[in-house]
Amino acid sequence: MKDKYLDLARKTIETYIKTGKIYPLPKKLPQEMLKKKAGTFVSIHKKDGSLRGCIGTFLPTKPNLALEIVTNAISSATQDPRFPPLSKEELPDLVYSVDILSQPKPANKKKLNPKHYGLIVSSSDGRRGLLLPDIPGVNTSEQQIAICKMKAGIEPKEKVKLETFTVERHH
Repeated sequence: MKDKYLDLARKTIETYIKTGKIYPLPKKLPQEMLKKKAGTFVSIHKKDGSLRGCIGTFLPTKPNLALEIVTNAISSATQDPRFPPLSKEELPDLVYSVDILSQPKPANKKKLNPKHYGLIVSSSDGRRGLLLPDIPGVNTSEQQIAICKMKAGIEPKEKVKLETFTVERHH
């Protein structure tokens, strides 16, 4: 059985890269995708496992999950500052994942578990960094905090607020 979340992300990216048009939402989407609101991340990897794009939202910005996935899929394929936009030639060699985020909850360092929880760090002036859970090579809460701070431009010794979240991962 096809995963509707992955199918939507893949078809959105392929349609946008090939035609420049936004893929229209299919008529038979699960009700959860049309009624639920949540932050999502769409990740694109090459078949060798290397990252090719990953962009998302930690809180919902669209009226439903389906539109959140469509928006983040296009951004992941075309707006990730670490990579050039995808090309048509790359499409056959890509694999996708969609992470649906739970509502963030305040946390302390003792409760962190990078294999189970994603992390958001926030500085007092509003800079924020996020890392999804269970990222290969991230095995300690210290690594997780350091990466989040680096992504946000927060100095290593700067105090931050910690929030954790879980993901429903589709890959």
